[in-house]
Amino acid sequence: MAKPRKRRRIKWIIALVLLLAGLGFGAYKFFHKPVEIIEIQVEPVVRRDLTETVMASGKIQPVTKAMISPEVAGEIVALPVKEGQVVKAGDLLLQIKPDSYQASRNSAEASYKVSLGSRSQAEAELARAESEFKRNEELFKNKLISASVFVEFETAVAVARLRSANAIHQVDQAHFALDKADDDLKKTTITSPIDGTVTNLKSQLGERVLGTSFNMGTEMMTIAKLDEMEARIDIGEIDVVLIESGQNVRLEVDAFRDRKFKGTVTSISNASKTPAQGGSQQQEAPKFEVRIRIIDKEAFRPGMSVTAEIETRTRTGVLTVPIQSVTTRLSAPAAASTPSPDNKPASTPAKPREVVFALEGDRVKLLSVATGISDNEHFEIVSGVSEGQKIVTGGYRAISKDLEDGKQVRIGTGTPKKEGP
Repeated sequence: MAKPRKRRRIKWIIALVLLLAGLGFGAYKFFHKPVEIIEIQVEPVVRRDLTETVMASGKIQPVTKAMISPEVAGEIVALPVKEGQVVKAGDLLLQIKPDSYQASRNSAEASYKVSLGSRSQAEAELARAESEFKRNEELFKNKLISASVFVEFETAVAVARLRSANAIHQVDQAHFALDKADDDLKKTTITSPIDGTVTNLKSQLGERVLGTSFNMGTEMMTIAKLDEMEARIDIGEIDVVLIESGQNVRLEVDAFRDRKFKGTVTSISNASKTPAQGGSQQQEAPKFEVRIRIIDKEAFRPGMSVTAEIETRTRTGVLTVPIQSVTTRLSAPAAASTPSPDNKPASTPAKPREVVFALEGDRVKLLSVATGISDNEHFEIVSGVSEGQKIVTGGYRAISKDLEDGKQVRIGTGTPKKEGP
C-alpha cells in the first residue's frame, strides 16, 4: 500500500512543479512584453524663403476681340474674308443685300422733300395772313371795319402760325426718318472695327441673318488681336481674397509641354460667375474670374487650356519644416467655469491642434506649433520650434497616428520592428 501512495505523491509533486513553472513563464511573458520602437526620419528646422501660390485652370483668350453681328436683317451677298485672315480696321467683312434698304431710303428722301415743300407753303400762307391782318388792323383802328371782321383776320393769322409750326415739325420728322434710312443702308456694309484676325467664322455667302433688333441677332464672326493674349481662370471664394492685381504668375499651357510662361494678374471679378441654384439641387461652389496677361509671346490660340500658379504671399528667412511633419492631435478637454446641473465639473470638447514631433535622444517630444504660409513642400512655423531642432519627417503612419509624446524611436529607413528591453 505504501508504494502506490508514494507514486501518487510523486506525480502530484511533478504536476505542481510543472504548473508553477508554467505560471512563472506566463508571468515573465506578461511583465516582459517587447517594446515597439518606431523607425523615423528627421530633418533640422532651417530658415528659407517661402512663396505661397494658388493654382487654378482656365482658358486662353484674346485681350481684345469684337463679336460681329449685323444690326439689320437680310441676305449676305458678299463675304470677302475667311477664317484666319488678318484684317485692318475699316476693311470690308461682309455685305448684306441693300435693295430694300435703298428703296426705304429713297422713300424717306421723297417724304422729306414733300415736307420741305409743305413748310414753304405754310410759311407763305402765314406771311400773307400776317400782311392782311396788319392792313385790316389799321382799318379797325379807324373804325372802317367791324370788330367781327377784324376777329376773322386775327384768327386766320393764328391758324396760319399753327400750320407753319406743324409743317416745321413734319420736316423734322421726315428728316429723322431719312437719317434712319441712311443709317440702315450704311449698316448693310459691315467693316472691321479693329485690327486683328478673323476667328470663328460662322456665316456663309447667301445665308440670311437677323439683326440685333431681333433678340441677340446672328453671331457671324469674331475679330481678335492674337498678339495680346490672356489667361482667364476661375478661383474659389477661399483663395480669391489672396489675389491682387500685379501679382506674378507662372503659366503652363497644355499645347506647349515642358515650358512655363510668365504672366501678371490684371483684373479680379467682383461678382461670382456661378449662378445660384434653387430647389433641391446642390449649389455649386462660387467661382470668380481672374484675368492674367501673358507676357511671353507664342502662337497661342483662343480656347487653349492653361494652368496658372499665382504667387500670392512671400516670406523671407523664416523657420520652416516639411509639410508632412505637421499633423494634428486632440488637445486635453478644458474645465468649464460653471458647474453642470449635477454639480460635476463640466468640460469643453477637445479640439485638434497642429503639432510636430521633435527628436530628443531616443524619444520624441510633442510640440504645439503655429503655422504661417506654405509652398508645395514646406510650412512656415511662426512659433513652437527653434532653428536647428530635429523634427520628425517620416514615415507617414508614424506622424499621423503612431507617435505620441515620449514615444521611443530610432532613426532609419526600414519598417518598425519589435525588440525586447
